[in-house]
Amino acid sequence: MEPQRLRLATILSYPFEENTYIAALVGRNDCLVVDPGLEPEKILQFLDDQQWTPAAILNTHGHGDHIGGNAALKERWPDCPLVIGRGDAPKLTDARLNLSGMFGGPGVLSPPADVLLQEGDTYSAAGLALEVYEIAGHSSGHIVFVCREVSPIHVFGGDVLFAGSIGRTDFPDGSFEALAAGIHQKLFTLPDDTVVLPGHGPVTTIGEEKRSNPFVGAPAGYRI
Repeated sequence: MEPQRLRLATILSYPFEENTYIAALVGRNDCLVVDPGLEPEKILQFLDDQQWTPAAILNTHGHGDHIGGNAALKERWPDCPLVIGRGDAPKLTDARLNLSGMFGGPGVLSPPADVLLQEGDTYSAAGLALEVYEIAGHSSGHIVFVCREVSPIHVFGGDVLFAGSIGRTDFPDGSFEALAAGIHQKLFTLPDDTVVLPGHGPVTTIGEEKRSNPFVGAPAGYRI
């Protein structure tokens, strides 16, 4: 079967320069919104301009900068399912757990999840089937979404693997060892041309990070 063609947009939200991804198959006007950030008005404006309708709101993890737009999207589309990994679901409704409370004020709160996912699940929406991998270390319940229906494979990776870096592991439920193991065992086994769409910074590929990432790639001792 021929790979499907993906239309992909990136909406940058400040102050943390967080990437929100909006993905739709060519020929469809329903879409996925991945990690809606702290400037939801940008997301809403883009969706209105494109005349796209979210079929699902996907959160890779529950930190405030990745869930800041959940409430605005759910207010506009109350029947659109909010999806997150089971382990990070409590962060949605607790500003202390999602780390936004550390900046003062009430922090960021999200509506509760409609769908909870875990390792091995496949979640389908907007014509796309996404495999779910659990990769802890940046956040204990962090998941990534792997889309094999497009070529090359695309990974909505959140704050796991960045171009030349990795997600922070100095948070209360962080672990460098868990993060590195998850990257090596679950992401670096994907084809080298797999596209990684990170939560911050530019797009990269699995092959590039295996070769050059100073934290988990060949410079750090990973054997290609």
